[in-house]
Amino acid sequence: MKHVLDFERPVIDLREKITELKKLTEEKDIDLSEEIKTMEERLEKLEHDVYTNMQPWDRVQMARHPARPTTLEYIDHLFDGFLEMHGDRFYGDDKAIIGGIAKFEGTPVTVIGHQRGKDTKENIFRNFGMPHPEGYRKALRLMKQAEKFGRPVITFIDTKGAYPGKAAEERGQSEAIARNLMEMAGLEVPVICIVIGEGGSGGALGIGIGDRILMLENATYSVISPEGAASILWKDAAYARQAAESMKITSYDLQSLNIIDELIPEIMGGAHKDLHQQAEILKPYIRSTLEELKKQSVEERLENRYEKYKSIGEYATIDI
Repeated sequence: MKHVLDFERPVIDLREKITELKKLTEEKDIDLSEEIKTMEERLEKLEHDVYTNMQPWDRVQMARHPARPTTLEYIDHLFDGFLEMHGDRFYGDDKAIIGGIAKFEGTPVTVIGHQRGKDTKENIFRNFGMPHPEGYRKALRLMKQAEKFGRPVITFIDTKGAYPGKAAEERGQSEAIARNLMEMAGLEVPVICIVIGEGGSGGALGIGIGDRILMLENATYSVISPEGAASILWKDAAYARQAAESMKITSYDLQSLNIIDELIPEIMGGAHKDLHQQAEILKPYIRSTLEELKKQSVEERLENRYEKYKSIGEYATIDI
């Protein structure tokens, strides 16, 4: 059975009843067209009510949906001639971050993103989308290569966070992420970052510094997971729903706080319902953002990027 989220159960149940009636109509030759029509009208209204009134925790669940499109799936639908590149030239090749060169509507670009799996076997292979230091160093290598050849950089963010294991720390996890933050802040080519699923902590930020931050409607972006925040605040991860409501991690919250630049709508029921349609919705946002950034000089872009991050948040000074 397909993965069903708790909040959308009423929609799924009604849809299954309609399917049963249609099957009954075919098998028993009974005219139930009026009943089916009435239920389909109810379904349309119910879908609208459920999916347009999602709470923060509902969006967290949607961002984690096992069928949610991954970086590689978006690459297949948005870019031509993708050539994946491997390795950081220091340690190895991290499968949790993929990257390479491609063309977006004829424009050569460098594409980098977190890559998680769709099933247990693939998730183990991809380390559940949680990168080691060599993943961030691979990403930086590709970014510097893009800068050398004047290619815009497009990143896709979708990770619970950087891998927190001992081996990752021994190989310099924090240094690798910190270096990426510093280097991305000064890249001379346009940088577009797109949050497509979970944007978790420094693991997301390690490929998340850019001129424009775009975010899918049902994605999340936060310094810590709701479960992690609940464990700290209430000493109980069971309070994750309350934490999600307080943390301002949804696309709507982050847009109101001027942390993201564009909120990209998702199709009814979430991006996983129709990958092709969702990619078509995303495409014009990438196109217009690229066109806007390419009109700017290097100096203008770097100054605007600096001001963008400098203006995030609020603070006050007092005389002592």
